[in-house]
Amino acid sequence: MEKWTQLEQEIKNDIHANAWNPEVNAFTQSYGSTDMDASVLLMESYGFIHAKDPKFVNTVHAVERELSNNGLLYRYKNEDDFGLPSSSFTICTFWFINSLFKIGEEEKAMKHFDKLLSYSNHLGLFSEDIDFKTKRLLGNFPQAYSHLALIECAINFSRQESEEQVLASISKL
Repeated sequence: MEKWTQLEQEIKNDIHANAWNPEVNAFTQSYGSTDMDASVLLMESYGFIHAKDPKFVNTVHAVERELSNNGLLYRYKNEDDFGLPSSSFTICTFWFINSLFKIGEEEKAMKHFDKLLSYSNHLGLFSEDIDFKTKRLLGNFPQAYSHLALIECAINFSRQESEEQVLASISKL
């Protein structure tokens, strides 16, 4: 067990030392890159960094600045084997909403969440991608990963509401 704990710490140290780009003031797509990738929003969920750490907060804002298109997120904007991305990757938008919530921007997160929910189909289902202009659902449908991210957001929002309800009840005593 100690061997794995040590390896875990080495990996974390390496990521913190090499994935942070001071020029961009954020964690980026890869070591030495200036390209943003929404997957860095998972760093907090996977235990690499605390949500309130200024580096994570800066990363969330950098992702918003670089990858958001009217509230919907690209996964990344650089060219890949499929060319340049042209639609929103639904799961990334949910990751972004969840990250906003965790860094303390709850009201903004809820606003984005409600807006994103309005893009689902008549059954409340999501696809893999959403067209930025028409909001048409694109790609794999229904997409399980998009729904898992939706559920994670809803759980986090409901935990906050539960905590607030408990605190309100206690304050009445």
